[in-house]
Amino acid sequence: MDDSGTPVTELVARARKGDEGAARTLVAQLTPIVGRIVRAHLPRRTSEEDLVQMVLTKVFTRLDQFRGLVPLEHWVARITVNTCRHELSREKNRPELRHADLSEEQTAILDHLAAEETDLSPQQGLAARELTEQLLAGLNPEDRAVITLLHLEGRSVEEIKQLTGWSGPLVKVRAFRARQKMKKHLASLLEENRNEPA
Repeated sequence: MDDSGTPVTELVARARKGDEGAARTLVAQLTPIVGRIVRAHLPRRTSEEDLVQMVLTKVFTRLDQFRGLVPLEHWVARITVNTCRHELSREKNRPELRHADLSEEQTAILDHLAAEETDLSPQQGLAARELTEQLLAGLNPEDRAVITLLHLEGRSVEEIKQLTGWSGPLVKVRAFRARQKMKKHLASLLEENRNEPA
């Protein structure tokens, strides 16, 4: 029996009663959403597959708590973001990013940023995205979450409030402070780059 067209509320009700077909359909619908959020919030050294599995397990063990007051996707997104934040908190002794840790392409991006304002080539664009990920990895979980949601996913302050449970002013203050930390870190990398012998 194909449940792909079945309303989510019906699938949830059936999954709560132990209907494996409904549960499989929910997993198929929710996995891409969870995967997208996990990819946006985790450093690469953490297993994406393991975290997606962890989130889906949490979702199904808490399915009785879902009241239908918000769309299921929003409820699942909130569990996913909170799980990612918790996992990031566990990575306590993350070493600070140093210039020596950068790839050749990322070093070239720093040179480029220090020298000119022209557009980046596609290869440099990829290295710039990787450098952005490394700068994000140096932030604490809350700062990383707010930057990812606001600037990389393009979510509104209102959406971030719903996903995180933070107030609007807190979202704005965290975003401002996180941007300042990233700018300071990038500036120190640029300075380190300039002071290295040619």
